[in-house]
Amino acid sequence: MNTLRVIIADDERPAREYLKALLSKFDDVKLIGEADNGADALELIRVEKPDLAFLDLQMPELTGLEVVGMLRKSQMPLVAFVTAFDEFAVKAFELNAIDYLLKPVERGRLEETLQRVAERLEREDWRDSEMERLRNASVQYDSEKVTVVDRIPVKRGEDIVLVPTAEIASVVADGELLHITTSGNQGYTINFRLKDLEARLGPGFVRLSRGSLVNLDSISLISPLPGGTFLVNLENGQELPTSRLQSRVLRSKLFKL
Repeated sequence: MNTLRVIIADDERPAREYLKALLSKFDDVKLIGEADNGADALELIRVEKPDLAFLDLQMPELTGLEVVGMLRKSQMPLVAFVTAFDEFAVKAFELNAIDYLLKPVERGRLEETLQRVAERLEREDWRDSEMERLRNASVQYDSEKVTVVDRIPVKRGEDIVLVPTAEIASVVADGELLHITTSGNQGYTINFRLKDLEARLGPGFVRLSRGSLVNLDSISLISPLPGGTFLVNLENGQELPTSRLQSRVLRSKLFKL
């Protein structure tokens, strides 16, 4: 078999290092790049054109499924998702023959994945097949996952306040803390990962950048800025900028309303 050119995308450095160590045991595998968020993963795939991409399912900026959804067929590598257990993802991947590795990754399972990748690369139509499988898995996963919650518990002194998600206007990350602001300008702080909270808030929220997301219902005005970005004004008076990549995602979400 020819040398397999691979990339790794995972926002958790220990997970990347562990997978890199496992891959180094295979003589016919060459790591050509790594990324710690979905936006960089997308660019890395477009530039390096790897044979195989190991993508964390949940990453900042773009999820693993969103990354592959933004690739043209000519840019599409074979994909193996690396994820903590997610029953809806596992079901979608297994029914559509998508390779996935559960954390912590086992060498035996990794070896099976690499063997399947080598076999698929020998087929002339592998990109067509991969795109079809990924598209079907993405649709199924989005339709079945039920992680959305109605309230977020936050501590205020000795009390626990249950904040309705419908009243949340924005969430802004500050290191390991998340600052929640409601439509009535009440503020709360929790210790949580933004990508994990985003999955629980549901499709009514959209990323503006790596460190912020907002409730679509709270947006009152969107003003274009130089470079293809926006300044988003919320009904509670907040103003938050978008990143260039998330500007495209925001535009796409708004066109669906």
